[in-house]
Amino acid sequence: MDYLNALNEPQREAVTHTEGALMIIAGAGSGKTRVLTYRIAHLMELGVEPFHILSLTFTNKAAREMRQRIEKVVGNEARNLWMGTFHSVFSKILRIEAEKLGYTSNFTIYDTDDSKSLIKQILKELNLDDKIYKPSVVLNRISGAKNRLISWQNYTNNPTFYAEDAAEMKPEMGRLYKTYSERCFQANAMDFDDLLFNTNVLFRNHLDVLNKYQHKFRYVLVDEFQDTNLSQYLITKKLAAVHQNICVVGDDAQSIYAFRGADIQNILNFAKDYPDLKTVKLEQNYRSTKTIVHVANKVIENNKDQLQKLVWTDNEQGTHIEVLKAATDNDEGRLIAYSMFEEKMQNHFHNRDFAILYRTNYQSRAFEEALRRQGIKYKVYGGLSFYQRKEIKDLLAYLRFVINQKDEEAFRRIINQPKRGIGDTSVQKIIVAAHENDISIWEVVSDAGKYLGKGRGVSPIEDFALMMKEFQVVVSKKDAFEATSHIAKGSGLLRELFEDKTVEGRARYENVQELLNAVKEFVDNPEREDKGLATFLQEVALITTADENEGKDGDDDYVSLMTIHSAKGLEFKVVYIVGVEEDLFPSQMMLSSRADLEEERRLFYVAITRAEKKLYLSYALQRYRFGNLRMCEPSRFLDEIDTKYMTSKTNRPATIRGEDTLTGFGKPLVRKAEDFSSVKSSVKTFPLKSATTQGNHKASPNFVASNAARLREGMKIEHQKFGFGRILKIDVEGMDKRATILFENVGEKTLLLTFAKLMIVE
Repeated sequence: MDYLNALNEPQREAVTHTEGALMIIAGAGSGKTRVLTYRIAHLMELGVEPFHILSLTFTNKAAREMRQRIEKVVGNEARNLWMGTFHSVFSKILRIEAEKLGYTSNFTIYDTDDSKSLIKQILKELNLDDKIYKPSVVLNRISGAKNRLISWQNYTNNPTFYAEDAAEMKPEMGRLYKTYSERCFQANAMDFDDLLFNTNVLFRNHLDVLNKYQHKFRYVLVDEFQDTNLSQYLITKKLAAVHQNICVVGDDAQSIYAFRGADIQNILNFAKDYPDLKTVKLEQNYRSTKTIVHVANKVIENNKDQLQKLVWTDNEQGTHIEVLKAATDNDEGRLIAYSMFEEKMQNHFHNRDFAILYRTNYQSRAFEEALRRQGIKYKVYGGLSFYQRKEIKDLLAYLRFVINQKDEEAFRRIINQPKRGIGDTSVQKIIVAAHENDISIWEVVSDAGKYLGKGRGVSPIEDFALMMKEFQVVVSKKDAFEATSHIAKGSGLLRELFEDKTVEGRARYENVQELLNAVKEFVDNPEREDKGLATFLQEVALITTADENEGKDGDDDYVSLMTIHSAKGLEFKVVYIVGVEEDLFPSQMMLSSRADLEEERRLFYVAITRAEKKLYLSYALQRYRFGNLRMCEPSRFLDEIDTKYMTSKTNRPATIRGEDTLTGFGKPLVRKAEDFSSVKSSVKTFPLKSATTQGNHKASPNFVASNAARLREGMKIEHQKFGFGRILKIDVEGMDKRATILFENVGEKTLLLTFAKLMIVE
């Protein structure tokens, strides 16, 4: 048990306390993954069979990394652990027990696009306005109900829900929930929320099944417990009810997913469920500098709803936090790109050492433009997922329909893709015939002559049915790669993409080739027993954003741009938290209650604690939002940072045209916290054009601006407003040339020479 020697005292206690309920409060950077990993390894070392251990995570990537670490301690037995995301583990159980709920084991898992597509179809059939009943809004309402374990029957029979929907001018929401649920069931499909909802139904209605898994899982471990919703919480509580050996790991200060249904009360009130609960606090941070840890602690202490802990570190003190002020959002981008360039030159950082974190995705534009100009490689996370691209979804729909002929959404997608002369009218006839005869669409398609009559329109449908039957034979005899390759060619999809010689067409063809590569990798994995297509589709359906974000292009040296929510669980040497402004961060939509504001503060805490060595915070004084230029105030969160951890540098490039246009001259670009109140008042009081009148120097009578090309370091110059000064440094940034000048009256400033008017004095 040498691994125990690598742990500090609280970590060792968390690993070795194996019996009974245990809550591990793991501060940011405190090594919680190591503790969870070693705890499982320790249980196995004590003789617990891996089949009796259930470990639940929030990403497949986290589960995979944990399993690999455990293998290093206990060997290949780790492969027998029940370990994975909530959705992957319980979809596995649902496939085993599917018939008890009226499904077959090959049920389809709908992603968000599939669900929205089905809702659009239902709206069309019910003649409901999709501008009033927006598919995304309808889906969110249904998802929220499922996460609170409210079935469509409960929903439609509850007058309160009807009153709420009627007040929002959406009285048909209950009917939509009912129809959507019925259509999913008819299609032998579950959406992501169903995987948890139906697990609760399974355990509630079939106590023999619950009893089986309660005795199977003697030890239950849950990572990121602060992110669980009601549905997840009840599942784990039920499974641990017999042995009471439940271990939850989390940090209430990092609970940031309320919008997905996560309930922070699950961790705050965990002790009420288990009176004999043992609590261990991991408070030593191994990631960040003392300065960053102190700043994070100071911010989060403003929240009232929290479990008390004091995170500390033995790491170096580190540099102070820099707060960068920009005149506009575009200047914010340039300022940070320049700062990043400086950091790389001075400290030999790589691109991969940097992250720019923002509150909302639209903020990325200014930073993308600035990084491109600076020649810095970057990657934006949260764009269109690989598995959401049209050509990928088309091929996956073929694969899905071959496996599950009840999948109506897959059928709609592939029936005329590529075009084979089966129009919308024919598709509607097929669906109507299926409903009238109370049979599946596949039964209609596979015997089209019987149900649709004879005619020219039936022949293409019969050809389609013949093709699908042939695909089914191939899938039954071949592995996933051979089957997918055959279907990609036989369907005509691959040929159509290959014949499209446009740049976009070539990219789509290469994307399909990449999917085939993924299937080949799946089949070639020696640890995988089942290499069939159905198993591959199950894995694809459960891929998380974090799993897709793993580098697949062979080059990981790029700056990461992402929302703070996407950055959860990651760490970088240098972090820029941008747009730290009122109504942006905290979001204006999160200011209606203390609970909402505290969630925003936890989000700020998560962003801060992603940084290892250096942390920058930036804000703009004006920003375009929804096409309008708006004045901005620095965020209230900046006021919560102890000023002794901030610093001010004056050798930064000027924010706009060499002048600090909103707060007067002679002020550094980096403001201390005690100055924020004056910034706020100036933003509210002074219009942009009048804000540059604070220079009090009276220019010389013979003042004539010199040619900027003649300016050299060491020269004495005169500025019309700032007065006399000496040039300390001249920098070239792309097409811009900037001079750092020490003025006699207003101190050091950096000016953009394209706009600054300077006269050489000597």
